[in-house]
Amino acid sequence: MALVGPLDTISVSVYGVPELSREMQVDAGGRIAMPLIGAIDAGGKTAAELALDIEEQLSGRYVRNPNVTVNIVSSVSQVVTIDGQVVEPGLYPVTNQMTLLRAVASARGLAEFADEDDVVVLRTVQGQRIAGLYNIEAIRRGLYDDPPIYANDLVVVGDSPQRRLFRDFISVAPLLVAPIVAVLRR
Repeated sequence: MALVGPLDTISVSVYGVPELSREMQVDAGGRIAMPLIGAIDAGGKTAAELALDIEEQLSGRYVRNPNVTVNIVSSVSQVVTIDGQVVEPGLYPVTNQMTLLRAVASARGLAEFADEDDVVVLRTVQGQRIAGLYNIEAIRRGLYDDPPIYANDLVVVGDSPQRRLFRDFISVAPLLVAPIVAVLRR
């Protein structure tokens, strides 16, 4: 079930009250502003939960028996950033089955002279920055699993400041056997 997140665009429809129906963007703090009722926390709720919250706020004082529908028009919060030596760097929507190879494919593949053994995936888990260094060719050959990619991950193909963090590890462990994962210090 998709959750409403910061900077998502949602449409709120109040049946029979077109003046209150509108499309709006959730602010960076996860809130929306509705006429009559003001700011409401939207972030982390499903569209149905948000609709019930708006109905509760409207009922009695402003609208008799309100019937509210909320739809997520576009979700910015469920994206992966793909950068570096790919054909089309940018933000791409994350699906449930997203893997590193699929993420690179969604960016139209590797650039002509891309470093296949220099792919860094950065992720924040419970406030910790974690980086994984992968070799695309090793994944394609089945030497290790294609890692899952999640919303808000950053995938960088080729030489980058993130890649240079691994130079000490690389001299010890070749990437053909397994990826290298490290917790980054602040």
